[in-house]
Amino acid sequence: MLEMERASSGVPGWAPLRVLAPVVLLATLAGCTLTPTDDYQDAPAGEPLKVGPGMSSGRIQPAFPIPTATAGGALSDGEFELPRPPDMTSEILEENYVVQEVSGQTWLLVNEVPGRVWPAVSAWMTERNLGVNEENPAAGLLQSDIVNYSRSARDLVGLPDEEQASGVTLLQARISPGVRRKTTEIQLRLRERATAPDSLLPWPTQSDRRPQEKNLLADLGDFLEAREDTKSYSRAALNIDSRPQVKLVAREGEAPYIRLDLDDDRAWVEVKRAIEEADIPLVDFDRSAGTFYVDFRSEEAREAAWWNWFGDAPEPEATYLVELDQSDGAVHLTTRQAPEYEGNDRSQGLLSELFDYLY
Repeated sequence: MLEMERASSGVPGWAPLRVLAPVVLLATLAGCTLTPTDDYQDAPAGEPLKVGPGMSSGRIQPAFPIPTATAGGALSDGEFELPRPPDMTSEILEENYVVQEVSGQTWLLVNEVPGRVWPAVSAWMTERNLGVNEENPAAGLLQSDIVNYSRSARDLVGLPDEEQASGVTLLQARISPGVRRKTTEIQLRLRERATAPDSLLPWPTQSDRRPQEKNLLADLGDFLEAREDTKSYSRAALNIDSRPQVKLVAREGEAPYIRLDLDDDRAWVEVKRAIEEADIPLVDFDRSAGTFYVDFRSEEAREAAWWNWFGDAPEPEATYLVELDQSDGAVHLTTRQAPEYEGNDRSQGLLSELFDYLY
């Protein structure tokens, strides 16, 4: 390094190196290959990297991408194996095809867009002898044939024998975009009528057949998982309302907020999940007031508090408030600094981070 500095200073005899260096670099790159080889295991070890005078390698070593190695170790013995890249889908797959329930609402969570889920749900209804009699892609609704006419369909939904049943039963499926991006939520409803309907029935918000519907959702989840490798896309499903249920709203002259087109209970659960997944310390909450008390101080502020105590890390402090309010038929999420906290205001950063984990 010192010799190259002398060359750039105009010392005679070193000027040609400035022309030779790019040529050597191009020649080196031309010799690279993408063909797998083990030759590097037998390559001799080079001289250890030396730092300049007055510097310590111990302080800068953590910044080096390649740690110090010794010759004749595991590399030459053929025991070294390159680590596999992390599985970025592992967290998603853990929550795929899971039946979830909040405040009487039950759904199947699928990590796929509605356009690919729609034909698979239709195939499940057909294969289970439920059939598809009515559909409305714009509303995301599928309606089966009369369940009573098929023995296997009656067994699937838990109906009594045909001669003991009164009226008719059918099944509805509702396919809609999930709260999180690129997910779909599927709900099922068992409908009992005195006579067979001649059109698509309106979707009921509540159900009194949740145990049977949860069993059907579990069966649907198994069916969808088994067909993962044979996915298709439905053009009809392009008409499904794909507007996100979570939106970040920022208007000029107004404080930004997150709009959640969910009911109160579902919004509360989703926000609590986002706080936990973002690893934001949750100090307390007031469900009736719709408020979470969190510690969103910067790492520097937390470290400063730790040094002040000269001991274990202090308990989290309620430095910020996450508040949920009903407005315009939706839930609005806002963040603000706690009145007693005097640090730098990071409430907008908290809002942005919560949005990333909500949607």
